[in-house]
Amino acid sequence: MKSTAPILAVGAITFANRVILNGRPIDWRVPIATLAAAAVFAGGEKLWEPGAVGAAYVALVTSLIVPLDPSVPPPLESVAAWWNTTSPTPSSPRYVYT
Repeated sequence: MKSTAPILAVGAITFANRVILNGRPIDWRVPIATLAAAAVFAGGEKLWEPGAVGAAYVALVTSLIVPLDPSVPPPLESVAAWWNTTSPTPSSPRYVYT
């Protein structure tokens, strides 16, 4: 089952982006749909493994770039915004070498 890991990663990334990075309430449709999609891809793997695995990785890359919910920015944008607000400045103690 090579296609289930990327599909589960899509669900985990979507869930974390919505709840952790953007502080939105938990949308239980995301984990349920993730499990359903993983089951569909596992079945699709029995029919045509390279196609199912390829589609799973395309879904993974797409979920990082494209906003799945119009009110929540895409994960890469959310992580970049988080990184810019928490990254150390050259004068911070993390950059001081003794």
